[in-house]
Amino acid sequence: MKRVIGLMSGTSLDGVDAALIETDGEDIRAYGAGTEISYTAEDRSILQDAVDRALDWGFEGDQPDFTAAEDVLTRTHIAAVRAVLESESLSAPPVELIGFHGQTVLHKAPKDGQAGQTLQIGDGEALAQALGMPVVYDFRSADMQMGGQGAPLAPLYHRALANKAGLGDIAVLNLGGVANVTWLEDGQDPIAFDTGPANGLIDAWCQELTDKSHDEGGKLACAGAVDLDVLAQLMSHEFFPKAAPKSLDRWDFSLAPVRGLSLEDGAATLTRFTARTVADAVRMLGEPSRVLVTGGGRHNATLMGMLEEELPRVQVEPVEAVGWRGDYIEAEAFAWLAARFERGLPTSLPSTTGASEPVCGGRRAS
Repeated sequence: MKRVIGLMSGTSLDGVDAALIETDGEDIRAYGAGTEISYTAEDRSILQDAVDRALDWGFEGDQPDFTAAEDVLTRTHIAAVRAVLESESLSAPPVELIGFHGQTVLHKAPKDGQAGQTLQIGDGEALAQALGMPVVYDFRSADMQMGGQGAPLAPLYHRALANKAGLGDIAVLNLGGVANVTWLEDGQDPIAFDTGPANGLIDAWCQELTDKSHDEGGKLACAGAVDLDVLAQLMSHEFFPKAAPKSLDRWDFSLAPVRGLSLEDGAATLTRFTARTVADAVRMLGEPSRVLVTGGGRHNATLMGMLEEELPRVQVEPVEAVGWRGDYIEAEAFAWLAARFERGLPTSLPSTTGASEPVCGGRRAS
């Protein structure tokens, strides 16, 4: 068993989650401290600029210079690790490993038989040197080189959590910038895929029309009305009929259909869009009796209520209902994956990403 800190910076660009677990990449013995370090407004602007330049680049020609963004990432991730270490007892065993996701700035899914490409910026070597401990990073590239989607990567950790809790057949839904679902059935490999936008479009809508970064608690959406014509336009996107496994970039979807709606009606329509596309994806799995929800979207009461409406025969509840740490599951997952990489165990499966075979993905910086 190793004490490992996992680090996650999601596409919402809100900050860094860090969490400590004790694991061998299979079992989870214990959970340690966790923290979130928010990006400043200036940091967010630098990271958004990196995303914008990555989108303009599109993997064609010379790669943009991401030095400024990587400096932000290195500084903030170091602060997150040190905050976790300071929260731990001085008499506790040392942390032996870091799992560093980095910041996704561009993701292009496989298409028409062509391998996909993904880029998570972040300097794993600089992080390892500053912290004085090994760092595992770049978890997604090897999966895509084997024909996989490179995402989602948390499903095997979801299975480990479910096994530890003694849960049976369930689905785990992550509502981050993008939504993804994991179907866990006894005796079967997990099935997982991205379902569509989660908080990403809602956040972008709020940022475009207000000085807020998100619709806190779903209050704007609760005050609005869903525009059914705009919802139908959103639902017509080419992503949804595709067979799983499948993945997407947060920026694959546009706010264009909702422009012209009021702030509240736009928020309501985008929230219903997330709920309906998630429900459609869950039903593709056979409509499990229970869906456990993690990620920031579980704090949006309007979104959670819409999910219950869209899935009336399914028990939809936050992961805290089974004792999991919903704010830290993604960070924990990359700690667990780092330990798994160290042992040469698969970090993704054909059933979770569509790779041609199980893949042990990552790189190590000492």
